Amino acid sequence: MNRRWDVVIVGAGIHGAGIAQAAAAAGHSVLVLEQSAIAAGSSSRSSKLIHGGLRYLESGQLRLVRESLHERKLMLQLAPELVHLQKFYIPVYRHTRRRPWQLRTGLTLYALLAGLDSTAHFGTVSRRLWAQLDGLETQELQQVFWYHDAQTDDERLTAAVVRSAQSLGAELALPAQCLGATLGEDAVRVRYRHAGAEQECDAGVLVNAAGAWAGALAGRIEPKSAVPALELVQGSHLVYEGPPQQGVYYVESPRDGRAIFVMPWRGKLLVGTTEVRFHGDPASVAPAAQEIHYLQAVLRQYFPRFRDPQLSQPVASFAGLRVLPAGEGHAFHRSRETLLTTDRPARPRLLCIFGGKLTTWRAVSARALAMIAPSLPLRPALARTDQLVLRAS
Repeated sequence: MNRRWDVVIVGAGIHGAGIAQAAAAAGHSVLVLEQSAIAAGSSSRSSKLIHGGLRYLESGQLRLVRESLHERKLMLQLAPELVHLQKFYIPVYRHTRRRPWQLRTGLTLYALLAGLDSTAHFGTVSRRLWAQLDGLETQELQQVFWYHDAQTDDERLTAAVVRSAQSLGAELALPAQCLGATLGEDAVRVRYRHAGAEQECDAGVLVNAAGAWAGALAGRIEPKSAVPALELVQGSHLVYEGPPQQGVYYVESPRDGRAIFVMPWRGKLLVGTTEVRFHGDPASVAPAAQEIHYLQAVLRQYFPRFRDPQLSQPVASFAGLRVLPAGEGHAFHRSRETLLTTDRPARPRLLCIFGGKLTTWRAVSARALAMIAPSLPLRPALARTDQLVLRAS
């Protein structure tokens, strides 16, 4: 006889992990199916930041920034071993598109949205201290702003959320590939391959949290549900020896004005990211030559030591995929809001999650659980996710 779960989740990236934690904390039985490894996709290939998204103010995404700053504060409290505050520097040159008054205005609004707490402070670096900024180019430098955001190890954070879910009773099947599902009136029959055999189980709700594979998985669920117009956007990072000692540098690409981060990462320097439309198998994503050249040019622009040919080649690189709403123009300006869709408005049997930010994983998971709650049995809650401490191991 097939076991019935309250919730079956496909994908153990940060959102799958978060929804598993939220559902288990609410007292539900939870099974997570993951085809390769925890955080194997984009949840281990992000820019490693828990941040409000200063640049999202330019496109008017105030709600997202406010929510992100709230979650940043919460993660600093709940996961102090995994999320830590960093000082960020924004250099302004004669050629910089965003002028000092614009940055000061943005940072003021950022501080207001953060609630004007101790993490919201910002200011400028005295000219006499510029020489201490990790070899930052000072020719034509006019001003350097500083503020605070947070950094994390995305892979370890995701693993910690999975462990939290498991401690509340969630079960993980790994490796387990979801082969498809059939939506019934009050349940879902899920087919998957695990432990060398094809298996089936029933669920009150199926959650498609497969990340870059979510669109493909949606096509294997009957009857078909509407899927929003989406596209995959690749983001690449380069890794170099010699980490910056002072913090994270938030610089502007001289080519197109995009924001690029140069930051310490596991004892090395990490620079990223790009935004390039991706077509193909998500498992094959890798930095393209033009992305490498783009990031190298940014690094050389702001840190002269990398103009040395012997230092200009990265020691490693990686790429991840974002799921964004389809549209014209540059992906840099697209909304980063998470898309949550269901097969029907009342008592949904299927919830699909598309896109989203690492920072808001907990808040998004809470919204997802609220959407599927009418389809789930009443259970005594075990915990609240805004109070669950996350440990590094």
